Amino acid sequence: MLVDDSLFMRTLLKGELNPNYFTVISEAEDGLEAIEKYKMLSPDIVLMDVTMPKVNGLEALKEIICFDQRAKVVMCSALGSQPLVIEALKAGAKDYIVKPNFGNLNNTLINLY
Repeated sequence: MLVDDSLFMRTLLKGELNPNYFTVISEAEDGLEAIEKYKMLSPDIVLMDVTMPKVNGLEALKEIICFDQRAKVVMCSALGSQPLVIEALKAGAKDYIVKPNFGNLNNTLINLY
């Protein structure tokens, strides 16, 4: 599942994913929608932005992990400060990718799966 308030970024991320390994089953444009869709669909992996309206990515991450401790959420944000990355990892993110550095995206996701 792709979660980003930018349609452009969701489209870009979708284009970066290797179709032999990954199928995007859903998209969300904010954290609240991400939580709702996660509970309905239980996707294998979630790629989620940090800065979004309604509910930000870190809060959505915490809600998803509370619902499913085995959730595989990778934060994907232009904000890459060390304290933010550490906060996301402590909250349960499996990895943190700084946009637009998607060179290792597929390998990161394959290793999670």
